[in-house]
Amino acid sequence: MRLLPALAAVALLPLLGGCVIYSNEGGEKITVAASDRVSAQTEALEAVRKVDFDGQRLNVVVGSNGCTEVSSFEVKIKDGDPAELTLTRRAPDLCKALVPEGKTVSWTYAELGLETGAVVRVLNPISL
Repeated sequence: MRLLPALAAVALLPLLGGCVIYSNEGGEKITVAASDRVSAQTEALEAVRKVDFDGQRLNVVVGSNGCTEVSSFEVKIKDGDPAELTLTRRAPDLCKALVPEGKTVSWTYAELGLETGAVVRVLNPISL
């Protein structure tokens, strides 16, 4: 019977490779997953209002009902030239605040595992 949990743990190891979860300065959990492919076709990607790269940070304005944070998203990056990035919301923002201007979420290039100044293409749809 003790063999079953060990086999389950070994079977899950490949699924955990390439995924990093850590806390940033604000204590929010950040998930960045390296990917051989970006599954934009199978996952509902968050529509973003604005994307801004300054060579050191990625700033994204997304819709919010008041509870959206950096930790609300999983970031997936596919290596390439340029690297391709997708944001997937982990859970819906069910708060009831009025935030018509949206919420800015931000990651440093280091948090994303990118070199400073790297060229990145965001694959999420734009919503104005």
